[in-house]
Formats: sequence, C-alpha cells, structure tokens
Amino acid sequence: MAMIDLGNVLRIFGGAELGPEQRRDLVKEVLLMTLARASSSDSNTNPVEVDTVQQVLKDVTGDEISAADIRVAAASEIFERAPLEKYLGSVASSLTSQDRVTIAQSLARVIKSDVAISPQELDFFNKVVGALKITAAELAGLAS
Repeated sequence: MAMIDLGNVLRIFGGAELGPEQRRDLVKEVLLMTLARASSSDSNTNPVEVDTVQQVLKDVTGDEISAADIRVAAASEIFERAPLEKYLGSVASSLTSQDRVTIAQSLARVIKSDVAISPQELDFFNKVVGALKITAAELAGLAS
C-alpha cells in the first residue's frame, strides 16, 4: 500500500465499506494525513516536526516514509476538496477508539516536538480530536 495516495480515506469519504486489511491501511493513511498537516498547521514547517512525523509513523506503523512524501501529503490536493476535519469526521466511525486515541497522542507528540506550541497548533489539535469524536475520558486513558 502506498500511504501517500490516501485511497482508503477517499473510499470512506465516498461512502464505501472497507475490508479488514483496508481498515488497517486506513489507520496508516489517517495517521499520515493528520501528522503531515500538523507539520504545517502553523505555517511554520519546522524540520524537527517533519523528523518527528517520520519517527512516529515508523513507531506506530513500522513503515518508513520520506520527508518529501510527508510534505507532499501535507499539501495534497485532497485538501482542496474538503478540509481535514471533514475527512476525519467521515472515517472516525471506521476506526477503533484505540486507533483514534493513538492518532491524537501521535499528533500531540508532533506538536510538542519543536518546543514552542502555537495557538494555531492548539486549534488544529482540538479540531482533530473533535472530528475523530474522541472523548476526554478516552484521551486520558480512562475509557476504551
């Protein structure tokens, strides 16, 4: 699977159902698109954030992805059709609670990586968590 094409996200957005293998790939795609967008959410793409995105993707999925592919995913034409929150909202029910929390925790790791957390990054995080329909209890590890 080429994560960069975000094909499973587009299938879900279009109303399709996914099989078990496609669902696993969906988690990878959602993680990539969310973290890639985070690396440019405050209009200041810090190389440390891109490095962290690469490391998080490797830690969570086992896949390696180039910095160039992360930048391509962040600027993908997919976001010309609809904002990230719309895509996340459409795929949230296809992800497990643990998948959604992992995405949010990974996003927090990327946002914190450059030490300075901007108001735009906080807003981005809150929008992602809201779109993924993550409860405070889930995020705090109190519920599954």
